[in-house]
Amino acid sequence: MIVLIAPEKDVNNEISILNRLFEAGLTHFHLRKPYKNYQAHCDYLNQIDSKYHNRIITHHFHELINNFNLKGIHFQEAKRRESTLEMLTNIKTNNLISISSSFHSPQELMACKFNFDYHLLSPVFSSISKQGYQGQGFNVNHITNKTIIGLGGATYKNLFEFDKLGYKGVAVLGSIWHSETPLERFKIMQKHFFKSKNLI
Repeated sequence: MIVLIAPEKDVNNEISILNRLFEAGLTHFHLRKPYKNYQAHCDYLNQIDSKYHNRIITHHFHELINNFNLKGIHFQEAKRRESTLEMLTNIKTNNLISISSSFHSPQELMACKFNFDYHLLSPVFSSISKQGYQGQGFNVNHITNKTIIGLGGATYKNLFEFDKLGYKGVAVLGSIWHSETPLERFKIMQKHFFKSKNLI
């Protein structure tokens, strides 16, 4: 499983690249644009082919799900900590959408009473997009009742390392958006997970 996170600031040809990634099989795109307001989020989504909206998870302005056919919503760590178990359960029950969240320690992830559809844990390895964000090498093989996606330093060269640490997939940002050949990089990573799935 590959989760692609949007670059915080727009990059050249971003929408064009994104549509090509969707066409190539991208299933989970996290729309994380902290510097955009609600209308700018709408404008961004309207540039994406609407048939791919059901592959998009928004980090901000969760109410976007009322106007766009989005895959789901993501709770960043602070917002998750402010949310009650009842609140999260009601959102899941009433909207039938994907709900994910960010974690920065395996202990807090294990202690979380709400079982998100998947959990982003970081930093596994040192971040490509955030300077000074040092990897912790979290091993999650012992957490068998939650779907955990590794975030931090994922490239097409170290996916087996994530496998060994017990992750069900990776979340990527810098290795795709900082690449001169983002589509090709994505396809290489995609092949890894197709092979891993076939080996199960």
